[in-house]
Amino acid sequence: MTKNLHFYRIQTVMRAASGLASACLLSVFLTHGVSFAQASEPSASETMTISEGVAIAVSDENRIVKIAAQSVNISERETDIAAAPLLPSVNAEISQGYLQHTPTAMFGSMQVPMGNRDSLSYTISARQTIFDFGASISRYRASLSTLDAVKYDYERTKNLIVLEFIVGCYDTLEFEKLVAVSQAETERFQSHLKVARSLFKEGVITKNDLLQAEVKLADAKQRHLSLKNMLAVSVSKLNNILSRPLKTQLHIIDDPESPVTDMSVEHFWKIAEKQRLEIKIMDKQLQALSFHEKSKTAAFFPSFYVQGGYNYTQNDYQVYEGNWALIAGVSVNLFNGGSTRAEVSKLKLMTEKLSEERKKLIDNIRLDVQKYYLNMKSAEEKISVLKDSTQQATENLRINKIRYEQGQGTATDVLDAITLLTNAETNYFSALYDLKRASAGLMYLSGADMAEVFKKKIL
Repeated sequence: MTKNLHFYRIQTVMRAASGLASACLLSVFLTHGVSFAQASEPSASETMTISEGVAIAVSDENRIVKIAAQSVNISERETDIAAAPLLPSVNAEISQGYLQHTPTAMFGSMQVPMGNRDSLSYTISARQTIFDFGASISRYRASLSTLDAVKYDYERTKNLIVLEFIVGCYDTLEFEKLVAVSQAETERFQSHLKVARSLFKEGVITKNDLLQAEVKLADAKQRHLSLKNMLAVSVSKLNNILSRPLKTQLHIIDDPESPVTDMSVEHFWKIAEKQRLEIKIMDKQLQALSFHEKSKTAAFFPSFYVQGGYNYTQNDYQVYEGNWALIAGVSVNLFNGGSTRAEVSKLKLMTEKLSEERKKLIDNIRLDVQKYYLNMKSAEEKISVLKDSTQQATENLRINKIRYEQGQGTATDVLDAITLLTNAETNYFSALYDLKRASAGLMYLSGADMAEVFKKKIL
């Protein structure tokens, strides 16, 4: 998979001992499972579905799309240039001559004028190659294959833009969840600190327990601020893709969870080999090289042409000042230092090289498909496990808070329980959006039209 396809992975496992943290989210229990509170959005923010954003991302407003479209336009003009030799070449010329002396001929001792001192002349002619052993038509067909490759590359560029936008949306949504998680974690530590202060005033706990709660709260607030900054950066990246001011407030509406697929990795391999635009681009490039080779090989043979036109030269002493002419001719290059043979050999070597690159591309595609397929399956399994663990961690925190308030537990038990619940919630969202990113990546790697797929997801 190309280097453009990099999925952002957020390290979200929080460890109280090491100080490494991501964020946390408020959890509530629902029937048949657990859901989590959504991050509160600023009232002035714009709400957008992923499908709406995709439509904007691949519109003509996107600068990368504009650049890719110009490449198509340039290739179309190159095709017009290649088609020109298939049509007649028509030339016209007009001139006015001024001589110092009147053209004169000697006949014995006599001087006889042969032409005008000042004369007007003009010529119009047309030349058409009638047969060149396929040189011209092969060059034209090569340009058409190149144009098709450029068009495929244009579609590939749009696909990458859509993928980048979708991954950016999932990153932003994950950060929103983590900001809400960190807010919930902060509130839990605040609640614990409030209880600890009451118990400290009553002389039930030591100063060390109170200081420990204060440090944990300060650490949670710092993580919350860091996550809010990361969320703002992620939103700015989306605005950049959408060609909007970076500070525009944007809220993405989440799409439904990706369904579990029963298709095998071999199935995705077959689809990718049929649909991947990178493979189609190489096929068109190989086709263009084949036509170029035919065109260069034709240079070993003669070229047949016809030429006709009308020529007029003002001359008062000439019987016919204007003449029509028709010429049939043959042109052949007898020797050019071996450059034609070298060019043919070069094109053959380029074809062999590109053929090997195509095989390597297929191998790389298979590897990437397997990687994201395994990531998707792993994330699916994690989600099912983490939903239960989050519920259990919530119950564990409730029990330890009651025990601590009754003087039967320690402050460390409560702090560890808060951290445990935070880790469970964070890991859940990490797995959830890992699944979404892996699904989007697998879709891209399979050669799907990302814009069409996500435009159909009306959320």
